[in-house]
Amino acid sequence: MTFGTDMNFDGSGRRAAMVTLIGLWVNVLLAVGKCVAGVLGHSGAMIADATHSLSDLLTDFAVLLGLRYTNRPADEEHAYGHGRVETLVAAFCGLVLLTVGAGILLGGLGSIFRVVRGETLPEPGQVALWAALSSILLKEALYQYTQAEGRRLNSPSLRANAWHHRSDAFSSCGALLGIGGSILGGEKWTVLDPVAAVIVSFFILYAAVSIFWNSIREVLDTSLAPSQVERIRRMALEFPEICDIHKIRTRRIGFYSALEAHIVLDGGMSLRNAHDIATALEKRLNGPLGSGALITLHTEPADESPVRQNGI
Repeated sequence: MTFGTDMNFDGSGRRAAMVTLIGLWVNVLLAVGKCVAGVLGHSGAMIADATHSLSDLLTDFAVLLGLRYTNRPADEEHAYGHGRVETLVAAFCGLVLLTVGAGILLGGLGSIFRVVRGETLPEPGQVALWAALSSILLKEALYQYTQAEGRRLNSPSLRANAWHHRSDAFSSCGALLGIGGSILGGEKWTVLDPVAAVIVSFFILYAAVSIFWNSIREVLDTSLAPSQVERIRRMALEFPEICDIHKIRTRRIGFYSALEAHIVLDGGMSLRNAHDIATALEKRLNGPLGSGALITLHTEPADESPVRQNGI
């Protein structure tokens, strides 16, 4: 299987694939560069940081694989499309991030205990310091770019992968502090590296748990935020012909949102008019829900509709 922007992608999928490919090649560059710097600079922290960059490659490939299947059209077995693949990929990224964060935490604590027992951590060279600084700048820029595109495309796996980029920047911050402290303060300050790594690991673990939990909520068909549901309700009631909207059901399916609702219309209205109003509302709702939203509206006459409910 080959990965590229010609992988049967269109629209948001093609854009997401391009963003991920940019991140993939940056990760290849950083992993090789940091590994060489770690060896030449005699820096265990930098070699560990290079390993972290290699884990980013894993999630990049996972996101590309997910996007390949997410953009397949709906079929008889998948009437709502293949958006759940996107959700599963985001959950996988969260688990990888959780594993990396736990590894950094345990590694940092192990190094601290070594110092407490009287051992001396190795002093790195300046080549490792410059590699850490370059990694921070590149990965933070990559985080900002991927996160912005993830929000624009409404892609949970892109947002999850963005946090993986930032976790690498955090990891490099720990390496930078440790390496810089060792160079400036000598052997007694080498403990700064594992201390910073432990602190950074908590930020990584928090992001990992958040990403994984949001993916689980999506798999369980958790509704959209109450504010989004209320916005849907208000937009529907802006139509003078719509008396009420109720039985609102929402969920996320990868890139897309799905909505099912009942709209109440005048019982004497013609079928053609009722259809036109429902179609107009669908187009209006494509704004807050996205152009690929799956919207199903059921019309019912006002004289047979139950008493107005609170949007549920």
